[in-house]
Amino acid sequence: MVMSFFRKPEEGGLESIESQVQRMVNDARHTFDLALSAITGGPVDTVAEEVRRTDRGINSTEVEIRRALVVHASVHGGADTAEMLVFMNMVKDLERIGDYNKNIFDLAEEGASFIDSPDLESILGLRDEISSRIALMGEILSSRDEERARIYIERGDELRRDFDSRISELLHSTEPAVTSVPKALLYRFLKRVTAHSSNVVSAVVMPVDQLDYFDESEDTRL
Repeated sequence: MVMSFFRKPEEGGLESIESQVQRMVNDARHTFDLALSAITGGPVDTVAEEVRRTDRGINSTEVEIRRALVVHASVHGGADTAEMLVFMNMVKDLERIGDYNKNIFDLAEEGASFIDSPDLESILGLRDEISSRIALMGEILSSRDEERARIYIERGDELRRDFDSRISELLHSTEPAVTSVPKALLYRFLKRVTAHSSNVVSAVVMPVDQLDYFDESEDTRL
C-alpha cells in the first residue's frame, strides 16, 4: 500500500495536500453532475460559466499541489519520493476526470441532449452511479480501506467493459449518426472518467510502479 502519505501533521510536510486532493475530488464531482444534468435535459447556458470556473479550479489545485511537492522535495530531499510520485499520478488523473467532464458538457453546448432518447433511463442510471463513485473515491482515499478499493476497481472494470460493448453496438447499428455519434462520445467520456477514477483509487492497493494501469486494457496490465 502506498497511501502512507496521508499522515498526521507531526509526521511530515505532505499532510496539507490531502485536503487539496479532496477539493479536487469534490470539484470533479460537481462538474460531472452539471455536465450530466445539461446533457439529460437540465440547464446549459446558465451553468456554463460555473462548469468552466470549477474546471479552472481543478487545474489550479493541481498546479498548487505540484508546486508544493517541488518545495517539499527541495527541503526534504528524496525521503518521500514514493509518496510524491503517488501524488503526481493522482492529481494528473483527477485533472483528466475534470477534462472529460468538460468534454461531456461541450456535447451539451453543441446541442446534444438525451432527454427524449429511449436510452435516457439507462444514462440516468450511469449518471447516478458514476457520480456516487467519484464521491466514494474521496472516501476511500481518506479511509485507506483496501477491501473497498479492490471492490471499487473491480466494478470499474465491469463498467468499462459495458461501455466498450455499448460503443461497439453503436458502431454496428443502423441508428442515425445524429443520435449515435453523441451517444458513442458520451459513453467514451464516461468510460474515461471511470478509468481515471480507478487509477486514483489504485493508490490504496498498488505499488508505485503499477499505478495508472486501470485506463489500459485488462490484458495489457502488469
